Amino acid sequence: MAHFGDKLGRKRMFTFSIFLMAVPTLLIGLTPTYATLGYAAPILLLIFRMMQGAAIGGEGPGAWVFVSEHVPPGRVGLAVGMLTGGLTGGILLGSLMATAINTALAPAEVAAWGWRTAFLVGGVFGFLAMYLRRFLHETPVFEAMRRRAALTQGLPIRQVLRGHRRGVAVSMLVTWMLTAAIVVVILMTPTLLQRLHGFTPAETLRGNLMATLALTVSAMLCGALLDRFGSVKVGVAGGLAMIAATYALYLGAAARPELLVPLYALAGATIGVITVVPYVMIHAFPPPIRFSGVSFAYNLAYALFGGLTPLLVSALVAADPLGPAHYVGAVSLVGIATLVANGRALPPEADMPAAPVGAAR
Repeated sequence: MAHFGDKLGRKRMFTFSIFLMAVPTLLIGLTPTYATLGYAAPILLLIFRMMQGAAIGGEGPGAWVFVSEHVPPGRVGLAVGMLTGGLTGGILLGSLMATAINTALAPAEVAAWGWRTAFLVGGVFGFLAMYLRRFLHETPVFEAMRRRAALTQGLPIRQVLRGHRRGVAVSMLVTWMLTAAIVVVILMTPTLLQRLHGFTPAETLRGNLMATLALTVSAMLCGALLDRFGSVKVGVAGGLAMIAATYALYLGAAARPELLVPLYALAGATIGVITVVPYVMIHAFPPPIRFSGVSFAYNLAYALFGGLTPLLVSALVAADPLGPAHYVGAVSLVGIATLVANGRALPPEADMPAAPVGAAR
């Protein structure tokens, strides 16, 4: 999708990615069971899940590129922050949907048919989103490149790997910080706290919902701060705050269980610093290969680091109950060091949003 996004346009791939998500999501909700189709049922489920994975691989990077190229210079941070907040807000809506289903239905009803509700609703909203995206315009940056015949020649990914290895490395390292925050603090922590300190699923769910809500709001605020202060100052301050809040969550949950919800919300609020990741990636690659550069670096890093994180955290927990906090802290320090080193290697204006191609100067 990134290849064709750099060749044919951002809007086409932005629309196609939601189509690729809506179709399998709806079909999962309609898939017959093993009792009806036999082995074809789990095979179809696997195919649909792979389609969803392919869709999200193009959706996130494509959306960041799309919105960043639509806004005026000096508003890129706010744009990617609002989009990142929208992505985490979607996680919140999914959690609320799961909570509603499990609250309204008995476990046997959920297993029999209730689980399909979320996929059917999600599929319908996906097609609605696809319809609405038809009314969007191509980004001014891409249109300007097309008018000037300045689109990339050959394979965009080849140019990314040949001339922008530093941008790939920086993007992957800051994405590692994002995966640590989301995978460990948002996704794994509820189960870890249940196992380590005996919290009930209902208690950790309340904390997780508040953390995700705080993350959604703080991601947008962090985006606005990026436009004012730049990636280094915001990244360093936010990264250090995230380390402190993660340790506070794990230490506080053990010592003061009644403070779980506010501590979890505080940790979620500090995770808003992940908005620095798309901000840095957008500025790491020039417009003709931007989609390919962002998509390659982000997806490769998420597949590598996101896939290894649960294994590493599980091993750390076996040795120390604070293992998850140690992991988030170590990876955050890597991200902070990367931001500082990258900022020092660039001229002062390089960290500012680039003006659209053809814009008045």
